[in-house]
Amino acid sequence: MDEVAVKMLFADRGKLFTALVGVVFAVVLVNVQGGLFIGLIRKASLLVDQGSADIWVGHRRMNNVDFPHDIPRQWIHRVRSIEGVERAEPYVVGHSVMTLPSGGFEQVLVVGSDSASLLGGVSQLAVGDPQSIREPDAIFLDTGDLDKVENPQIGEVREIGRRRARIAGYTEGILGFLVTPYVFTTLDRASDYLRKPTDRVSYFLVELSPGADTDQVQGLIRQRLPDAETMTCNEYAWVSIDYWLRRTGIGLSFGAATGLGLIVGLIVVGQTLYASVLDRMNEFATLKAIGANESQIRAVVLCQALLLALVGSAIGLVVTGVLQTLLDNPRAPISIPWLVSVGSCVMVTAICLVASLAPYLRLRRIDPALVLH
Repeated sequence: MDEVAVKMLFADRGKLFTALVGVVFAVVLVNVQGGLFIGLIRKASLLVDQGSADIWVGHRRMNNVDFPHDIPRQWIHRVRSIEGVERAEPYVVGHSVMTLPSGGFEQVLVVGSDSASLLGGVSQLAVGDPQSIREPDAIFLDTGDLDKVENPQIGEVREIGRRRARIAGYTEGILGFLVTPYVFTTLDRASDYLRKPTDRVSYFLVELSPGADTDQVQGLIRQRLPDAETMTCNEYAWVSIDYWLRRTGIGLSFGAATGLGLIVGLIVVGQTLYASVLDRMNEFATLKAIGANESQIRAVVLCQALLLALVGSAIGLVVTGVLQTLLDNPRAPISIPWLVSVGSCVMVTAICLVASLAPYLRLRRIDPALVLH
């Protein structure tokens, strides 16, 4: 019956093509829409993800990496004395204003890391030497944000918080969830740009010793710093994402759009499969006329649906990969985890099988004499 099912599908290649287009459309829609949502929301935790710290320590109510509250810098000595802590460094994040040559200005998000360890500093350099951040007045900007600050060249000078800043290099792909450009520099210089007292910092970034127990170290930090909060890298990344999902409604609106795309895609698949089976009523009547029983008819229908789902899903994933290669960029990243791809194929296959069973109920009542008229 498998051979019969395949021959029936290829007997009318126009209908086969139409059915495949519906499946491919559904797979591409689900993956691209979902990838855009995941890529956008991951930008909310960009600083945490590229910071390479195991644990983040900050204000007790820290809820977004881009909007920290200050903590006393001297607390870091209590963290460094904890067994299992390889090193702990202060980290500064804050908003300031960059003055532009045209007389305009641009809000920027200044990020300062310890000048000796550079823990939490830039990790994706397009132009420049990471060590040059230690040079006087040196800052790094991202290539994707250069147009916002009037396209400065390496060595050009700007003002941030009425302090001199010299472009020492460019990062690539570090574009945050906000439209505000990131400015990477050293800790003391960042404090200067932000007019922040030198005894205040935003976070402590902690790296653990090999084999250290993360939960145990976090517990000791909480004991010694009861007024501070401690989170692992993954925990703080999710907290930062959750902040935007809950407070801006982007999760609801974008999630609704993604869900709507999924529903539309699945309806297209279901309708296409349903019409595809009904279009072959005469062929199924012929099978009945030559002696095919109900189980054999059902096997043909399910085999055709499964074949369409598998081939359509494979083509859909290839098209998705091409679109991701062409359209993915730091400003609108398309991030498609393998779970999304597998999940979309499973859902499409399930819908194909269900959609093919609906017309099967009608096929059961078909009269084999139909082919004789």
